[in-house]
Amino acid sequence: MQRILIIDDERQVRDVLRQILDRAGFLTEVAEDGEEGLRRFREQPADLVITDILMPGKDGLETIEEMVRDHPGLPIIAISGGGPGEKAQFALETAQVCGAGRILAKPFSRQEILAMVRDALAGRS
Repeated sequence: MQRILIIDDERQVRDVLRQILDRAGFLTEVAEDGEEGLRRFREQPADLVITDILMPGKDGLETIEEMVRDHPGLPIIAISGGGPGEKAQFALETAQVCGAGRILAKPFSRQEILAMVRDALAGRS
């Protein structure tokens, strides 16, 4: 079974993502921020990471950069509500530059996140 680490400071987002992914047959682990996410990843590596960008403490951009540096080729999906319009898009594009292979704006549908997860995992070498 493939493992997915979900990092998001919003409990509701973590819970919904976990429920969607568990029901689709994935094993999930959750973390509230980048620091906890990195610690959990070190303890139990995941096949894919989904991380929010804007979080207190170690944000998603720092987390993505560290994960990509230490684990090249790790599939990462960056998600963000990031505020209205251009600000959200800028945050997502910055995450992609930092190493997230895929980006997705909140809110997203169950179908969108599942398709992106499956695509990311299929593309892993």
